[in-house]
This record gives sequence, C-alpha cells and structure tokens, in this order.
Amino acid sequence: MAIKNMLGRNTTEIITSDEQQTEHSNFYHEVKRKIHGRLVEEANLAALDTLEPGEIRAEIENVVEFYLRDEKALLNENERKHIIDEILDELTGLGPLEPFFKDPTVSDVLVNTYKDIYVERFGLIEKTKSRFIDDVHLRNIIDRIISRIGRRIDESSPMVDARLPDGSRVNAIIPPLAIDGPMLSIRRFAVTPLMMKDLINYNALTPEIAQLLAGCVKAKMNIMISGGTGAGKTTLLNILSANIPANERIITIEDSAELQLQQPHVIRLETRPPSVEGTGQVTSRDLVRNTLRMRPDRIVVGEVRGAEAFDMLQAMNTGHDGSLTTIHSNSPRDSLTRLESMILMTGVNLPEKAMRFMVSSALDVVIQASRMTDGSRKITSVAEVVGMEGDVITLQEIFVYERHGLDKDGKVVGEHRSTGIRPKFTERLEMAGIEVPENLFNNF
Repeated sequence: MAIKNMLGRNTTEIITSDEQQTEHSNFYHEVKRKIHGRLVEEANLAALDTLEPGEIRAEIENVVEFYLRDEKALLNENERKHIIDEILDELTGLGPLEPFFKDPTVSDVLVNTYKDIYVERFGLIEKTKSRFIDDVHLRNIIDRIISRIGRRIDESSPMVDARLPDGSRVNAIIPPLAIDGPMLSIRRFAVTPLMMKDLINYNALTPEIAQLLAGCVKAKMNIMISGGTGAGKTTLLNILSANIPANERIITIEDSAELQLQQPHVIRLETRPPSVEGTGQVTSRDLVRNTLRMRPDRIVVGEVRGAEAFDMLQAMNTGHDGSLTTIHSNSPRDSLTRLESMILMTGVNLPEKAMRFMVSSALDVVIQASRMTDGSRKITSVAEVVGMEGDVITLQEIFVYERHGLDKDGKVVGEHRSTGIRPKFTERLEMAGIEVPENLFNNF
C-alpha cells in the first residue's frame, strides 16, 4: 500500500491480527524510509560533522518532527522517539544493528536477508523484531562496515571475512552466492575478557580442572582446545594464555585477531586474504613459518584449519614447547584425526604411522569444549596424549563431564568428575615447581 494511502491511520488502535501487525510494521518502515530519504536529499548532512553528539540529536529531532508533520503521519510518542533513534543510527551508526552493538548480552548478530535479524544471548539464538527496509538498505550497511577497514564486496568478490576495529569478526556474503539476498554474520568482541574464575562460576569447569590446566600452561605443555562453533574455544584459549609468564615472548597467529593477551611482550600476527587480482595472500602457514624466525618462547595459533597444522606440529616437536591452539572437532579423538587430514593437505607424502607419531609426540593435552542444549558452555573432557600403541595414538581422559539430563527449566544437569587416572605429565608439573595435590585426581 502506498504511503499516501496509509497516512492518517490511527496507529494507537489495538492490533488484533497478524495481518494488522504486518500492515502496521510496513507502514512504520515506509514512513522511516521516506523520512530518511528526504533527510539525505534535502538536509545538509555534512554539517553534522561539526556538531557534538547532543547537538546532532537535537537537530535531527527538529528535522524529523517537521517531516512527520509535513507527511501527516500519525505516530504515537514512543514511535516518534523510536523513529528518531533509528534515523540517528542510520546516519551515524549501523542502522538496525546499532542497538545490538550497545547491548553487552549480545554475542552474535546474524542477518538473514533484510527481513530477519537474529541475535545470540547466553548461548541461545533468538529472532528480533528489527529488520532492514530492503536489500539495498542492508547492502549499504554492509558497505559501511567493511569500508571502514579498507575492504570491498561486489559481484566480482561476493564474500568478505574481516575484523572490525573493536575486534569483532564480520562475515558477509551477497548474491549470486547468497541466493535469497545479502547475509551478514558478526561475532561480537568481548569488551571485558572472561577470567578463569568466571568459568568456574558458570560451572563450565571445576576449580580442580582449572588448577590442572593452569599448571599445564606454566609447565610449557603443548595444548590443543577442541570444540564446535560457538563452544568457547577462543575464550578458553584466551583465559589459559593468562597463565603464560610475563617475561616470555609470545607470538599469536590468527585469521581475525581476537585474543586479548595481557602480557607485555606479545607480537600479534594476522593473515591477509588475496587482493582483487588474486595476489598478496598471506596464509597461516606463511605466518607459522615466519614466526619460527622471530625467536618465540610461545606460539599461539588461534585456530588450525589447513596445511599450517604441519608446520605447527613441527614447531612443537623442535623445541617450541608451550604452544596453544584450537581446532574444530567433536571429540579429542576426532581432533587428532583432523590433524592427520590437515597434514595430508600439505601434499607431503608421509606414512600414516609417521603422521600419528608426529601428532602424538607434539601434543600433551587435548581439551574438549562443548555448547550444551541450554546454551551453556562446558569443558567436557581433559585428555592426556600418552603416545603410540602400535599404529594408534593413545589418549587417556583425566577429567570428564557426565550429563544426567535436563531440569524442569530446561537447564542441563550434570557434573565434572575425575576418572581417577593420574596423568604421566604429573612429574613434569612437579619438575616445573608446580605443586600437585595428592587428591587432585581422586574421584569427586
């Protein structure tokens, strides 16, 4: 329905059907679109750069009120305030996404075409009432986001994966690859990094497990964190890295820099995608190789996805102890199989037994992180890589999470417990001066 036929409608009437709600929503967005269009065409927006934030809002309020009267659009007080906020976000922020960037509980923002915006809060995804006006509106916001970081997206390069200035990760994909319209995914960057005590309070692990993991990092063991998407792998990696002594030289390698290491001697490296001409790409493998020439005490690889796994394992086997990394996998055993597959991606023709020996001698501990059905994150397994038995890598679990079911509120019920196995690396902890309580590995 054209806007001129909608103006004058009583927007305070009680909405009694889905059809009326849809009609009202379309009316509201059409009013907003028209006012925003008039602002862009008629107002001197360049003058906003010379004003303070409070002055900008006052000016926009005056102009919007004038346009609303001119259009004879009958909106109630809340809707008028809301439309002013949204237009301010359109002019100075990220449009409908701006409120989610101000909400500390939102960890992910997922845009499925212009019609649907989902967010993740506390591990659960929920649909919001926000939306874009159309595909052009969404494309404008995508362009605004990635242009700030010197990137571009168009039909010749319809995908972009980048990092925002605040550390948030952004991925956008547009037609012809995205069939239904532009898609945008943003992984929010934690302003206040979580600490180990926070994970204990959230029952993600126990103080006993935290004590063991902290000791493993201090004793310079090679640790790999395994888990699915959104399981908290990077968060756990960041927390564990806090146990690295401040006098050590740490080099981090990431696709999108997320780690927030607090030590003074940290060198952060980030991969670079190819240019439009297909040149200039710098991969994780390139950075791992270069890192070995930078005299690192610790190498922290944000995530191993491909051929860089071979170089990382070689580094672990040649004196670079204390390395940490993450990998996408469903279990500690699966993560070792994935590493073998990544070694094959290098094209190196190694016998299967030699590959497994390389993996078993490089890694000391595999930690499994999982996201439960209620959105909570748990450390579900801490396993020691013992070595080889024949052609098989031997793993022994030290701590596990036993899930018992759900309570009446849908929350996962379970407990962490020790398997009763005393790991072989206990002697290594003691040699590093780390006290290991006698009852640490007793069943509890």
